Amino acid sequence: MQAAEPIIPQKHHLIKHWAKDDRPREKLILKGPEALSNSELVCLILGRNTPKKSVMELSRELLQSNRFNLQTLAKSSVQDLLKLKLEGFGIAKAAAIIASFELGRRRQAGLTTEKLQFKDSKAAAQYVQPLLADYPYEVFGVLFLDQANGLKHFELISRGGITATYVDPRLIFKTAIREEAVSLIVCHNHPSGNLRPSHADEVLTSRIKEGANYLDIKLLDHIIVAPQGYFSFAGEGLI
Repeated sequence: MQAAEPIIPQKHHLIKHWAKDDRPREKLILKGPEALSNSELVCLILGRNTPKKSVMELSRELLQSNRFNLQTLAKSSVQDLLKLKLEGFGIAKAAAIIASFELGRRRQAGLTTEKLQFKDSKAAAQYVQPLLADYPYEVFGVLFLDQANGLKHFELISRGGITATYVDPRLIFKTAIREEAVSLIVCHNHPSGNLRPSHADEVLTSRIKEGANYLDIKLLDHIIVAPQGYFSFAGEGLI
C-alpha cells in the first residue's frame, strides 16, 4: 500500500525546517522505504532544494505533470521531462529520474536465472512485462531456455518505432545456438496499449517457428506486453 502524501508545513516549505521524523531521508532510515509516499521517494532521487522552492514541492509538481502515474513517468525520456518546463528541474534531475527507473528494469533482468523457470505463459509474461512495457517504442526480446524451461539468457534483439520494429530471425537463431537453447519464448511490447497481435506479428511468429524447427529448437510462445496486461500466442492457440 502506498504511503500517504505528507503535509508540507505552511510556514516552512524547506525540508530542513520540518520535524526530524517527517523528513524523507530520516523517515526512510527509521521506518523503511515502504513508509514513504511517491513524492517523498522522488524527493530523495532529486536531491537538493532549488533557490525558489523545496525539492518536495518540485517532486509533487513532477508527479502532477504526469498525472501521478508512475507508469507514465517511467516511459519518459530526458527530453520529455525537460519539456515540462518545471522551475528548478534541469538535466541533472531529469537524468536522475531516468536512471532510477532503468536500475529497476535492470534489477528485474538480473534476477538469479538458476532458479527462474517458466512453467506457463503467465510466468514468462510477469518476467518480461516490467522489462519491456515502459518503452515508448517497440522492442523485441527473446528468452532462451534450457530443457527444463529454465532461463539461460535474455536479450533484446531489436528496437524500433512507435508502431513496429524490424526483427531478423537469424539473430535469434545465432544467439540460440551460442546459448545452446532448447526452446524460445519471444516477446515484444505494444506502446499503444493494444494487446492484439498485428498481421505482421503473426507472420513473424510463423517465420520464427519454422526456422526454429529446422534447428530442433521449440518456439513455446510469443508474448505481447503493455502496462495493463499481456497477450499470449500459445494461450490463444496461435502456436
